[in-house]
Amino acid sequence: MKKVFALLLLIVGGFAYLRFSHSEGPKYTFRTVPLEYGNITSSVTATGKLSAVTVVEVGTQVSGTVKEIFVDFNDKVKKGQLIALIDPDVLEAKLEESRANLAVARASAARAQANMAESDRNLKRYKELWNRQLIAKSELDAVETTRLTNRASVQEAQARVLQVQASVRQAETNLEYTKIISPEDGVIISREVNVGQTVAASLSTPTLFSIAKDLTDMQIETSVDEADIARVNEGQDVEFTVDAYTGSTFRGKVRQVRISPATSENVVTYPVIISVANPDLKLKPGMTANVSIITDRREGVLKVPMAALRFSPPPEESAANKTAAATSSPFTPTMPRRGMGSRNQSGQGNGNAGRTGTVSTIWTVRDGVLGEKIQFRAGISDGSFVEVIASQELKEGDILAVSYSEPPKESLWEKIFK
Repeated sequence: MKKVFALLLLIVGGFAYLRFSHSEGPKYTFRTVPLEYGNITSSVTATGKLSAVTVVEVGTQVSGTVKEIFVDFNDKVKKGQLIALIDPDVLEAKLEESRANLAVARASAARAQANMAESDRNLKRYKELWNRQLIAKSELDAVETTRLTNRASVQEAQARVLQVQASVRQAETNLEYTKIISPEDGVIISREVNVGQTVAASLSTPTLFSIAKDLTDMQIETSVDEADIARVNEGQDVEFTVDAYTGSTFRGKVRQVRISPATSENVVTYPVIISVANPDLKLKPGMTANVSIITDRREGVLKVPMAALRFSPPPEESAANKTAAATSSPFTPTMPRRGMGSRNQSGQGNGNAGRTGTVSTIWTVRDGVLGEKIQFRAGISDGSFVEVIASQELKEGDILAVSYSEPPKESLWEKIFK
């Protein structure tokens, strides 16, 4: 019996040895992606607000009560159109008062002129009497003094007439200001007053209406971080979306990159103005635009997924590759098979990996086993892929590692009876 048990134990042990020694599978399971050719678009993202290119704020230069309003939101207006009226009663009374004062001033001027004429006649008569020595010199001097006084009165009266005439013109102008006129053709996008509301123009001109000159030609004002502003230039294409039209992409062009910075919480940004055509008037002032400024494009280039650049091999695999790398030749860039050009613009990535001009590292997988570590020079990036500018060994169809996991451990009986 003991011999039979020993024989069975020997058979089981031998079977297990053979099973374990010949069925060792791969230690790790790798998630991979193929290397392929495609298009890459590098962009700078930002957010901004849509607005009309020209917005005219219409105010009032006189104080008073709003008597009538002739337009409302979204109304189209023409240049010179009456859009509101300030109650003119008070200013009409002031104009009448100024005109009455002008009549008084003119009467005073006429009286002064009459006195001046009488002084001239008296002076002439007194000079004749003086020449005939019929009056004393003091009497002639008194008449001359009266004439000079009357001349001054004439000048004063004439100045008073001019002064009151100016007051009349001002009163007429103020009365005309009660008519609020549209200065441009456009659309009312804001109305800040209601009938019966009192407006005061004593300190500054209050805004009553905002008129957008042309909503078929709009703009986006956005801010670009100082780290990206060197990549943004006038004339670049822009793509943007708005929340109101999910799934729709609109286009524009960079019109202006302003050199005056804005600083908020120690973050420096630069205003960028984007021109947008809006022929169907779908876009509205104030909409938030999610902007992508296209800084570079590449078509038909070999591209590496960014996930492959972030891959870190298992410790023992990394050590083995370091040993192999010690005997390999240093990285010498060569161009991929399809036409590539060198770039000088920053891409995106983890640290320096994937940034333009840097040497990046990826790992290949062959037959489910981690292969060799390969270096290449990176071009532009769109955040998901990076362009391969130069590489000795990369080619289309290579399988790249992006992550790994350990297979579940099998029990003794699973291994024996597998």
